[in-house]
Amino acid sequence: MSRRELTGDEVFEQISPEVGELDEAALDRLLESDPDAVMTMLATLTAAVDDTLRAKARAAACRIAIDIARQGPAVRGRVGRLRSRPLDDGGGDLDVDAAVEAVAAAGGGVPDPAELREVIWERPDTALCLVVDRSGSMRGEALATAALAAAAVSCRAPGAHAVLAFAGEVDVLRHMGEPPVVGAEGAEPLIDQVLGLTGHGTTDLAGALSAAGSQCASATAGRRLTVVLSDCRATEPGDMVAAASSLDELVVLAPADDDAEAQTFCNLVGARCVSVSGPADVVRALDEALSRR
Repeated sequence: MSRRELTGDEVFEQISPEVGELDEAALDRLLESDPDAVMTMLATLTAAVDDTLRAKARAAACRIAIDIARQGPAVRGRVGRLRSRPLDDGGGDLDVDAAVEAVAAAGGGVPDPAELREVIWERPDTALCLVVDRSGSMRGEALATAALAAAAVSCRAPGAHAVLAFAGEVDVLRHMGEPPVVGAEGAEPLIDQVLGLTGHGTTDLAGALSAAGSQCASATAGRRLTVVLSDCRATEPGDMVAAASSLDELVVLAPADDDAEAQTFCNLVGARCVSVSGPADVVRALDEALSRR
């Protein structure tokens, strides 16, 4: 992408008035009024011919994606629950109902300690697998949306998340078992990987869902959620319904202006479809996916 191709674009001319320059003040000013336009332009500039501008754009896109992702509301996941387990030294409260039954079983005498139980309050964590469809045009708005989705996942499930990108094949950008993300610096390498994606090839949605299932199967969290960023227009053979049905929970984030096939697919497999109107809106959509069951 050359400067000549971008000449006349108002956002580009404001944030990059000279060759190799990225005006941070202009970026911050435009972010207040149109974050989608800024992120879309930065994503576009990750393919710039100018090496200096390309590097600055990627760094700025990573930073801004994290800033936007952190602005989302607090997520209300599944509520906690009381769980009864065998009595040990874990610090739970005696399960009185189970204890009464144990005493009765012992004929009113001292029950076998092995029969006693305790009650603990369990708040299930969430393991999240983000699946990004890269089979179409991965530049501009689509690339910005994917980068913001990765940033939001890193912020909301830092301890257990995987990120996959797929076209005809599936690439694992982050495995579920990798160490938790710590701070913005920990999230930036993943976002940078996403910004480096290019669109190509066919769309193997069934293969992507199967790969997500493998990632989620390795998680120990109480809730295992797969979020697919796609229009669900598959072009490769494969049983998408079976692959989707094997997942604990599936949410599709589809472009608002092209979500018909995604809606149909979700209705078929009992998944939820959330429409996304632009890059920054993916943060709201992800929060909705996390907050509802």
